[in-house]
Amino acid sequence: MAEKLTIHDIARLAGVSNATVSRVLNGKPDVNPETRERVLRIMEEQGFSPSLAAAALAGRHSKLIAVLVPSLNYPFIAEIIRGVAAESEAQGYEIVLYTVLQQQDRTDIINRILATRLTAGLLAIQVGHSSAYLTELYEKGFPVVIITDQVEPTSAPWVLTDNRRGAYNAVKHLIKLGHRRIAHIHGRQTFRSSFERYDGYCDALREAGIPIDPALVVYGDFEPPSGRACARQLFSLPEDRRPTAIFSSNDLMSYGVLAAAEEFGLRIPKDIALVSFDDIPASAHLSPALTTVRQPFFEMGQRGTELLLHLIEETHFPEKYGGMKKVIAPTQREPIRIEIPTSLVIRESCGSLSQTLSSLQVFS
Repeated sequence: MAEKLTIHDIARLAGVSNATVSRVLNGKPDVNPETRERVLRIMEEQGFSPSLAAAALAGRHSKLIAVLVPSLNYPFIAEIIRGVAAESEAQGYEIVLYTVLQQQDRTDIINRILATRLTAGLLAIQVGHSSAYLTELYEKGFPVVIITDQVEPTSAPWVLTDNRRGAYNAVKHLIKLGHRRIAHIHGRQTFRSSFERYDGYCDALREAGIPIDPALVVYGDFEPPSGRACARQLFSLPEDRRPTAIFSSNDLMSYGVLAAAEEFGLRIPKDIALVSFDDIPASAHLSPALTTVRQPFFEMGQRGTELLLHLIEETHFPEKYGGMKKVIAPTQREPIRIEIPTSLVIRESCGSLSQTLSSLQVFS
């Protein structure tokens, strides 16, 4: 097997310095066009493929980005990663995936990522309380983008989904179907998204002049068993106070609602309409198929990666990110927020098979 060529070999064949080859590899503008063309032609002729890790260790601009995710068992993580991979590949980057086990400290993992000195930036997904540490890193100049709705945004760049408007659209649809006793299964009380979805529920009821009944608001934890327990609580109410519809904070709890309805001999949607939030893949294949607010997971990964690469590259931010330059200190910028709208996917569980409704308003 022939020995693998190095940057030094390409520089020798092209009659240029190692630094010039490095600038060509990193797309720097300060290279003579004829020289760039010659270096690229020789790379192609020689079948040269640079080592991304070696480039990073040598102090050159790394084409690797770190992606920190919770357990891959989360039903939406794969779709976010698909968006990350699509955007990074399109921009000539590779990703290094780090997963967090249940008992692991995210701060330790982040420090390990930094210690390798292999990656040019970090995309952190569902970060929990480590957002404060990630923000500190960003403010010190390390490129960081956060994708989460678990905690309040900080000064770090943040990608969010429009929870409040999505919940509002879901409950408004139930109201249009004639429901007035609409229950809500609240998500985990430590998550920001739970309260945003509750606020959207309240917005729709108030707009319709429907009083908010505390007995119809029950508290789960985003997992199926809690959805089942909450539904049992609602189904045990006297018939004249029992809800005719339920808005659940996520699909997994809705699966518990379906199990409880079967246990109580109730039919969905004939006896109880059900609307949910997330649109994870299995939700379309239930019986009945679940009406749910679709989170744009692929787009969240794609947009988060796009933003991270703009932080990494020594270019101007595009106008949609405020037209700011990377050379401005992070603490001097307005926080960057990308909030992506949701859509309501209407299937069988609500008793209506109208077309999908898109949420057109994006809160800033």
